[in-house]
Amino acid sequence: MSQNSVVESQVNLDVKFFASLREQVGRAELRLRAANLETLLNELKAQLSAAGFEHLLSPNIRMAVNQDLVEGNWRETALVFADGDEVAFLPPVTGG
Repeated sequence: MSQNSVVESQVNLDVKFFASLREQVGRAELRLRAANLETLLNELKAQLSAAGFEHLLSPNIRMAVNQDLVEGNWRETALVFADGDEVAFLPPVTGG
């Protein structure tokens, strides 16, 4: 008999924080287990300081999965992850 549980569907993710966001969250990267965006956010909330987690939710923070930017508001997408996916959080880009 197969048991369908959230734990069974969780996969290993490499989560990276780039540039100024790295300093704001206090980490360069984390290895977490999460099946989808909701679970990932719950794990990040548990692992990061309250202020660090709030920085991730800022409207100008972008997310990429396996080096592909998530279009639109990533907070409202139904992302499902595969084992070994890389999830990156990117601060606003400035330049000239």
